[in-house]
Amino acid sequence: MTKAKYQEIEEILRQRIISGHYKIGDLIPKEMDLVKKYNVSRPTISHAVQDLVNQGYLERRKHVGTIVKQTKISQEFTQVLQSYNSEMTEKGLTAQTQVLFFKKVLASEEVAQALDLKEKEQVYKLTRLRSVDQNPLVVVTTYLSADKLVDFAKIDFTKQSLYQELEQRGLPIVHVKRKLEVKSADGMTADLLNIKEKDPVFYFHTYGYSKNELPLEYSIATYRGDENYFMIDLKK
Repeated sequence: MTKAKYQEIEEILRQRIISGHYKIGDLIPKEMDLVKKYNVSRPTISHAVQDLVNQGYLERRKHVGTIVKQTKISQEFTQVLQSYNSEMTEKGLTAQTQVLFFKKVLASEEVAQALDLKEKEQVYKLTRLRSVDQNPLVVVTTYLSADKLVDFAKIDFTKQSLYQELEQRGLPIVHVKRKLEVKSADGMTADLLNIKEKDPVFYFHTYGYSKNELPLEYSIATYRGDENYFMIDLKK
C-alpha cells in the first residue's frame, strides 16, 4: 500500500528523532522551512508534525516552537499480532530479553481455566523481562500447555520468538483476547522495571488461540506506565 505524503514526511522526521539527529529538547525546523526542504504543502507538514505530537515524539510550546520530547514507546499489539522483537525493530529500536524463569509447573485454577486444562496439569511457565536499549519496559509471564509442546524446554527465549516457535510447530497464534487494567506496581515489579513501588502500570491478560480456537497461551504482562502507550485503530 502506497503511503500518503504526510506519512512519508512523518517517517523521515521520526527516524531523525530516533537516530538522534534531533535530540531531546531540540527545536525542529519551523513548518515553512520543512515545506521548502521537502517541497510539499504546509497542510502535509502540519499533519505529519501533529501525528508525531500525538505519538509523544514532539511537543508544541507556545511562543517557543515544536521540540523533541522524551518519547514513550507505542505498543501496537492491541491491533497487530507480531513478536515483541519485530515490533521494536520496526521502530528502529533494539530489544533485549532476559529469561527470569522457565520451567514446568502445575497449573493453578486460573491458568487451567484459561488453557482449558484440569487444575494441576503440567504447564510451561515462562517469565521474561523485555527491555529496549537496556531500559526495562515490561515483565511478561506466559503459561503454555506442556503436553502440546514437546522439547519446548530446550529453547533459548533470550534469542528466540515464542510466536515463531509455536508457528514452526504447526501451532500459530491466530487469535487473541486481551484484558487491560491499570494497577499500582508491587515491590518486585517495581524493582524489575526500575520504577517506584505503587507507580501506575498497565496490566494485560492475554488469551492466545491457535487454529480451531485451541487455547494455547495465557500471558500476564506488566508495562511501565511512564514509558509506553497503546495504539488502537478503529474503522467502520
